[in-house]
Amino acid sequence: MANTQRKILVTSALPYANGPIHLGHMLEYIQTDIWSRYQKLRGHECYYICADDAHGTPIMLKAQQLGMAPEEMIAQVAVEHQQDFADFNIAFDNYHSTHSDENRELASQIYLALREKGHIKTRTISQLFDPEKSMFLPDRFVKGTCPKCKSEDQYGDNCEVCGATYSPTEMINPKSAVSGATPVMKDTEHFFFDLPAFEGMLKEWTHSGALQSEMANKLNEWFEQGLQQWDITRDAPYFGFEIPDAPGKFFYVWLDAPVGYMGSFKNLCDKRGNLDFNEFWAKDSTAEVYHFIGKDIVYFHSLFWPAMLHGADFRQPTSVYAHGYVTVNGAKMSKSKGTFIKARTYLDNLDPEYLRYYYAAKLSSRIDDLDLNLEDFAQRVNSDLVGKLVNLASRTAGFVTKRFDAKLARLEDTTLVDSFLAKQEQIAEFYETREYGKAMREIMALADIANAYVADAAPWQLVKQEDKQEEAHQVCTVALNLFRILVTYLKPVLPRLSSDVEAFMQLELTWDNLGMDLTGHEIATFKAMMQRVDMDKVAAMVEASKENLQAEQKPTGPLADDPISETINFDDFAKIDLRIARIAKAEHVPEANKLLKLQLDIGGETRQVFAGIKSAYAPEDLEGKLTVMVANLAPRKMRFGLSEGMVLAAGPGGKDLWILEPHEGAQPGMRVK
Repeated sequence: MANTQRKILVTSALPYANGPIHLGHMLEYIQTDIWSRYQKLRGHECYYICADDAHGTPIMLKAQQLGMAPEEMIAQVAVEHQQDFADFNIAFDNYHSTHSDENRELASQIYLALREKGHIKTRTISQLFDPEKSMFLPDRFVKGTCPKCKSEDQYGDNCEVCGATYSPTEMINPKSAVSGATPVMKDTEHFFFDLPAFEGMLKEWTHSGALQSEMANKLNEWFEQGLQQWDITRDAPYFGFEIPDAPGKFFYVWLDAPVGYMGSFKNLCDKRGNLDFNEFWAKDSTAEVYHFIGKDIVYFHSLFWPAMLHGADFRQPTSVYAHGYVTVNGAKMSKSKGTFIKARTYLDNLDPEYLRYYYAAKLSSRIDDLDLNLEDFAQRVNSDLVGKLVNLASRTAGFVTKRFDAKLARLEDTTLVDSFLAKQEQIAEFYETREYGKAMREIMALADIANAYVADAAPWQLVKQEDKQEEAHQVCTVALNLFRILVTYLKPVLPRLSSDVEAFMQLELTWDNLGMDLTGHEIATFKAMMQRVDMDKVAAMVEASKENLQAEQKPTGPLADDPISETINFDDFAKIDLRIARIAKAEHVPEANKLLKLQLDIGGETRQVFAGIKSAYAPEDLEGKLTVMVANLAPRKMRFGLSEGMVLAAGPGGKDLWILEPHEGAQPGMRVK
């Protein structure tokens, strides 16, 4: 155990209470659960809390569609979420809801403290209003034509085609996604959190080591652009908490959602009675608070949240750790392909320990996306967990039970055991720094050594010789000691297997007793602990995940997801000047997740274009290729530079994206007719 016991509070982002948990979500909860279990294994006072994020317009509207009250809907979802988490062996110390008395009180307390200190500003704004539903429309509930590239059916805050960001009021032909009505402008009074007032504090905090370097660098963009006041108000009708002293005005969901971490912990404190809320959240707290989140919500957790806490005289998080997205078989999760896999569908077919191990084996401290390759998943689990780990005990335990009264021998040579114990600090460091993949590789390298030792010693041959009985006893005892050490190292990742091993070994696996002397210790009869992954079950899971697309009523293929646009006349098409271009240079845009910067030779002239193809192409694979560009598109100023055109590509996105490549013989600058 570490010399000094730490006080640690750990959270995962709150799942939204309008739908089921899927395997993309599970990455975060497994990552956090492993870290929390590791801290407890080391003897620290660690609490892992979470809650359903239960407020907002989407929940209100979905409840209406289902013909039930929002409270009833979120209660049903809470039961489903908690069962999924429990069956994946996610060991929350408390799971609550943002729609709770604790959260209402804390959100109001923080808001009133900020208002008293002058950090809440009031002004009248104009917003799009749905005249049929009599409600103001959040950005994502407005759809229309992008004002930049003219792509249709885009959201009210950003274009998924060209990547532009804008206000819903800038859209062409905006429509309400709720009713389909054309929205109108309407004035309303809103409250704003004065985020710019905290710029100095935030710059210091974001570069204090509290964030991964990638996150800290990303946030520099926001500082360079200038922080803006944050609208924390939503107008009725809205499902959430009414703002104190402001009838008909509600807290925006992103104000009370992170407060849900505090609310869930307050609920735990009240239930236990011996936990001090202020010891973890007061401004002078010496406890540690860690948030595990997805990279898509970095802005809220690393700017708004610490600023709100600071302004209301609470402590800031010790660290915020972000992770990437999950892809399946190298592509975005797809409902039609059956790779958008719900947690319950997985659990109906496969052991949750398989996924816990596979995610651990691929996780690092970086914000890289993780690919769940289903064939690799099966092979790795079968090789590592069944073929190496469990096999170590299954090859030796029976001899101890049958030949040696189920008791282990006194070790005559501890060299191999000592070499395994010598790895504990390295493995501990990997867990602490969230380098789980490195920890799994280190542990499996030890498993290889252990299996080679057993194979070389061949106890199944030794037990057949009368004068080799003690040697056989020694080999099996060494093997089971090594097995115990390996499973202890893996206990944060494989809690169910660890429990089975504890029953078999008849002892508790703790970091403290890694080096315990098992001379004369009695073991139980070995029973099968883990089955091989059956690819038929993997296939069944994928098949069960495919949603009925009513193929007999709808077209199949790309047109099903992306219908042909409205008819245009020839004169409209003739305005577009398409030219052959050679990609003279391609490079990453460090600040952008989707863009590559291309220098295009169009025959005597070079154009700079930013293309959203980073997920599909490495820059070095593009240089020298011919492609087709829109040459007369008005230049667009982006924060990375000027984009002077657009390259043409096909595909749904992600890695499934292909730029157009003319046949050999076409020359840069030629017009495409």
